[in-house]
Amino acid sequence: MTTSPSSSRPRRTDDASFAADLAASPLVLVKFSGAWCPPCRALQPTLDAIARDRSDLSVFDVDVDASHALAEQFGVRSIPTLVAFRDGKPIGQLVGNQPRARIEALLRP
Repeated sequence: MTTSPSSSRPRRTDDASFAADLAASPLVLVKFSGAWCPPCRALQPTLDAIARDRSDLSVFDVDVDASHALAEQFGVRSIPTLVAFRDGKPIGQLVGNQPRARIEALLRP
């Protein structure tokens, strides 16, 4: 599968742009993280690979320090937290540095 360069890496989103970013794709994966979080950094190569390999998926990164409202809205209590969305609705959540197989399972219909 090929993707455009702009979709090959997770993109930042925030309180102001989240709704539009979520509406722009039927399948979205959002990582709630912080720059200071080692497990968040360890998860990044896995998310980069998923974003690169899945043309049907948009991947976004939310900095919990800058976007408190989003973190609160989705009940983020620990990071990294991954939330998957299909057609704008949350379909599942994972907490912690997860292997690719678990993340892919979260994205299945």
